Amino acid sequence: MKIISWNVNGLRSVYQKGVLKIDQMGADILCLQEIKALKEQLDPELVSPKGYYSYFNSAKKKGYAGTAVYSRQKPLSGEEKIGFKEFDKEGRFLKLDYPQFSLINLYLPHGGRQKEKLAYKLAAYDYLLNYLQKFKEKKVILTGDFNIAHEEIDLARPKENKNNIMFTPEERARINRLVGNGFIDSFRKFYPDKRDAYTWWPYFANARARNLGWRIDYVFVTQKLAVKLKNAFILNQIKGSDHCPVGIEF
Repeated sequence: MKIISWNVNGLRSVYQKGVLKIDQMGADILCLQEIKALKEQLDPELVSPKGYYSYFNSAKKKGYAGTAVYSRQKPLSGEEKIGFKEFDKEGRFLKLDYPQFSLINLYLPHGGRQKEKLAYKLAAYDYLLNYLQKFKEKKVILTGDFNIAHEEIDLARPKENKNNIMFTPEERARINRLVGNGFIDSFRKFYPDKRDAYTWWPYFANARARNLGWRIDYVFVTQKLAVKLKNAFILNQIKGSDHCPVGIEF
């Protein structure tokens, strides 16, 4: 089974660019973040792609945030809310339950370039971490845009960014807690020392061409699924967004 996750920074945009062809991604489950659209605004091919069931959780605010999942297998059940009001109204959460595992697709808040929404971001993380306590002994896949680079190896310029949003000590501590609670970073399981492996690049200063990026998109799995992992990957050749897809096979 192959699971792919991608912050598309506008689902309609990547579709119109021709870079998102769901049936050609090779995913059994495709998780998207920052779709920036309501279901009724989407092309029919995005709502009901051949061979996939589709699930959308759009933000109340038009053109903002939101998540989606395309799945070849029909899940047993699904949830759109975690219980944190501000987070939920932005469509940042989708949980689908399958016989083999539960899948959680997340789009965590950025926090604001001037850290104006850092308090909200940290509160959302704290609520999420508390919510995930009940799943650490189960088979769970946790994927999406976490908007935090965990370690210095996860961004091109750690020293210059040590106090900047997405790499502050407070934010990195939340990923430490997630890992401490038994969620395994699938990419680091296979590539513990790999550098220059990024998933997001700023639009300015020709950053992507120079690979001045950050690894802020993850697939975490619980221990009961980690033993079944076959591979983890970053598809940095796929363009159309400021992020690239990440994924796992098991």
